[in-house]
Amino acid sequence: MVSEIKTVAGRAVPLVGNDIDTDRIIPARFLKCVTFDGLGEHVFADDRQQLGGSHPFDQSQYQGAKVLVVNRNFGCGSSREHAPQAIAKWGITAIVGESFAEIFFGNCVALGVPCVKVDSETALALQKRVTADPQVSVSVDLEHMQVNCGDFVGTIAMGDGPRQMFVTGKWDATGQLVAQESATRATAAKLPYITWAQA
Repeated sequence: MVSEIKTVAGRAVPLVGNDIDTDRIIPARFLKCVTFDGLGEHVFADDRQQLGGSHPFDQSQYQGAKVLVVNRNFGCGSSREHAPQAIAKWGITAIVGESFAEIFFGNCVALGVPCVKVDSETALALQKRVTADPQVSVSVDLEHMQVNCGDFVGTIAMGDGPRQMFVTGKWDATGQLVAQESATRATAAKLPYITWAQA
């Protein structure tokens, strides 16, 4: 199973504002779900309701976008895993922003959604370009640590540990376990307290 994530490319959605917290990303009333399926339709539910269809996640030109462009301290607040799950279920596969809350960032790594940091000028430039041309493709390149949008090229940052997890596929704990099934069974067979059921 190959889970390397080296480049994410696609149309983008701009979401302007600092300190957008996890309570806004997915309101508490949606946390009662047994699985994360269906959370995507409720992402930013209260903000979207207040804006009456003018929220970027409601606007037709951004439907199907893969990259989210945000500002400072995105994903702050409570540590709910539902927030990155809701964003991913909506269809976002990478987030570009000025900074991210640490727990939100870690939850995104576990989902295979890279969150890369840019300076404020780059974030603003990307948001302006995507707003002006919603069809433009944004590419997040984790090998060359760049973000590209048309003729614009910006530098991105990510800690070397998470970056290596993405480009080598080690972020995918389940995939690694499946890939090592034979070794896992061989080790388990040596343990007197484990009995494998035959599939």
